[in-house]
Amino acid sequence: MAEEFNVLEHELVPEHYLLKDDEAVKTLADLKLTKDQLPKIRLSDPCVIALDKICGPVIEGQMIRIIRSSQTNGISVCYRLVVRG
Repeated sequence: MAEEFNVLEHELVPEHYLLKDDEAVKTLADLKLTKDQLPKIRLSDPCVIALDKICGPVIEGQMIRIIRSSQTNGISVCYRLVVRG
């Protein structure tokens, strides 16, 4: 049987981390935002599906931290709210 492909291991996919509830609350407070102000990411997104297999169940309303690095921009951190879809 072939090994299952993990999209998070691809070199072009930025790092994705599922935040715990207390981390999400602190992050939102630090950014002075509410969850509904965050960009969205669907439960059907391949990265969310991979996180679900690695971290346990990912549910609607949780937050994901995405860390991108590039030679021109350095490190960029953004957050997404998991929504149905």
